[in-house]
Amino acid sequence: MQVRFYETAADEKLRFAVIIAHSGPDLFFCRHKDRNTYEIPGGHREPGERIEACARRELEEETGAFTYTLTPLCAYSVTGKNRVSTGEETFGMLYMAEVAGRRDTLEYEMAEVVCAKECPGAWTYPDIQPVLLREARRRGAI
Repeated sequence: MQVRFYETAADEKLRFAVIIAHSGPDLFFCRHKDRNTYEIPGGHREPGERIEACARRELEEETGAFTYTLTPLCAYSVTGKNRVSTGEETFGMLYMAEVAGRRDTLEYEMAEVVCAKECPGAWTYPDIQPVLLREARRRGAI
């Protein structure tokens, strides 16, 4: 699995949005109802959806955030076979979100959100998301 970073990418290539969300020094890590692993909020772009709208939708659904500031950080690509890719290079947009308010209950697929400085357990996407987090730190975003 290879992850690359770009300042920009053609909008039509962006299939995913990943949002590194934080409140103060703590990052948000989500656990899906069907898994015992953790992930950074994010997901697939729906047909006709703008990539920023995808990021906002995923952040709100997965963390319960309703008051936040969303900032694009960079585009990224992943090459290699995994659960959602057959090996071709796929592109996404990495965002930062400073969350000021969120609901206490989650209404969608996430069972819980843990606020911590590091991932509280095993990663759902261990070959991708830790690399995205390192890049955000390298860029001084967190």
